[in-house]
Amino acid sequence: MSNENGATNARRGQAPRGERIADWADGRLGIYSLAKSNMRKIFPDHWSFMLGEICLYSFIIIILTGVYLTLFFHPSMAEVVYHGSYVPMHGIRMTQAFESTLHISFDVRGGLLIRQIHHWAALVFVAGMMVHMMRVFFTGAFRKPREVNWLFGFLLLVLGMFTGFTGYSLPDDLLSGTGVRFIEGVILAMPLVGSYLQMFIFGGEFPGHDIIPRFFSVHVLLLPGIMLGLLVAHLILVFYHKHTQFPGAGKTEKNVVGMPLLPVYMAKAGGFFFLVFGVISVIAAIASINPVWAIGPYRPDQVSTGAQPDWYMGFAEGLVRVMPGWEWDIAGHYTVNFGVLIPIIIFPLVLAAIAVYPFIESWVTGDKREHHLLDRPRNAPTRTGFGVAWLIAYFVMLIGGGNDLWATHFHLSINSITWFVRIAFFVGPVLGFIVTKRICMGLQRRDRDKVLHGRESGIIKRLPHGEFIEVHEPLGQEQLHALTSHEQPKPLEIGPEVDENGVERKVKRSQKLRAKLSKGFYGEDNYIPKPTVEEYEEITSGHGHH
Repeated sequence: MSNENGATNARRGQAPRGERIADWADGRLGIYSLAKSNMRKIFPDHWSFMLGEICLYSFIIIILTGVYLTLFFHPSMAEVVYHGSYVPMHGIRMTQAFESTLHISFDVRGGLLIRQIHHWAALVFVAGMMVHMMRVFFTGAFRKPREVNWLFGFLLLVLGMFTGFTGYSLPDDLLSGTGVRFIEGVILAMPLVGSYLQMFIFGGEFPGHDIIPRFFSVHVLLLPGIMLGLLVAHLILVFYHKHTQFPGAGKTEKNVVGMPLLPVYMAKAGGFFFLVFGVISVIAAIASINPVWAIGPYRPDQVSTGAQPDWYMGFAEGLVRVMPGWEWDIAGHYTVNFGVLIPIIIFPLVLAAIAVYPFIESWVTGDKREHHLLDRPRNAPTRTGFGVAWLIAYFVMLIGGGNDLWATHFHLSINSITWFVRIAFFVGPVLGFIVTKRICMGLQRRDRDKVLHGRESGIIKRLPHGEFIEVHEPLGQEQLHALTSHEQPKPLEIGPEVDENGVERKVKRSQKLRAKLSKGFYGEDNYIPKPTVEEYEEITSGHGHH
């Protein structure tokens, strides 16, 4: 029948119905021209680029599972007496939020699995975001023209952290309630406005009756909506700026070497999505997370032993736990709790350091060029050192956030752990920066030797006069290019302090600071000079080369 219609349309000089519908849609939406210009877009291929895809796919999984959970969850703090399927909790008073969580876990078909997939996907999303941003940081992918996209990624990370916090607080169990109580203490520590802000957020004295419904609205509508907009903008800028790539044969700042979006990249991306979904589902099926029935409903007069937030909020928890309990009493009428106030100031500053770094580096180095080729971390030792220092500070505070569990599991003194964290928070990043920088210099030196002398083959040869040597294999042209194509910029110079007439030039303090910092980035202690052509030819010609 379709063949007859096609033949009839051909005799009448008309296109098939499908083509006509496509032409109609393209004339109004411009789909064809848009697809033609973007569907064949080239994407480079490297395993580290999959980190961003893991973030994207886990976010999709969060949305899908979250929609399902929303159908059965009741965000109410009204108290009820439980008489559901979980017999050990019969007769216990709890909020409807906790009761509906038990209902999802024990009575809804597949509810517990969906809950666990949702929670595990959230953890994978935040972990993937952090690792993805570290990959972007260490390779210099945040440089012009991608500073705005870096800020979008930073906002996605921060919003993901707070979305996770509001999410795991919704069941109103004893563990999450303890975390909400922690946040209430942080709000109350804010001078002057703390008590007013606490009454506004909680709708009265803690715990009030409004916090769970408000968290639900924020968790389901506000934060995911903002994140979805940022994610779309992030992907649009990736398309617009073209993807970064690692240096290699045929790769320049003006081209992209890789596979087209359709069909190669889309096929790989589709398979990878189902792989990520499958791995998260397997983890959710075999590893229990947030078993609220074993913890019980929240009561303000109880505190869960070993209470820990999800790992990404452990940094803030650690800051508060290890901070000395300093207080400042003002005229006997007002108390400023520095034991909480200082940590809540440090926490956003540590996060903001990630956001502003691209602009600081651009100002210090004076580099205003566009960059589409990535750096090897070893060739930017100062930046790599800063990244490692930040990670050390973050993970040291994770230890502080779990100091009680470290003490009980490893039979250590909790006071010793607290003092270790206090000292390591200041000393660890400095040592990490120095050690990382020296490691980068050593790797640069090894690359230089490899270019000049080739790769060690493991073959031992005896020379006529009895000397034993190891035969070195010369590197291929592609490997030589990868090891020598990086730039080694020179630090900014202030110039002579007097002009040609002997008149002293006025140099601003900011210029002096900039030159000093630039020397810290690009000074002689930051790079091993690349081998010159003369050195390479002299060694490879046989003089001292084996």
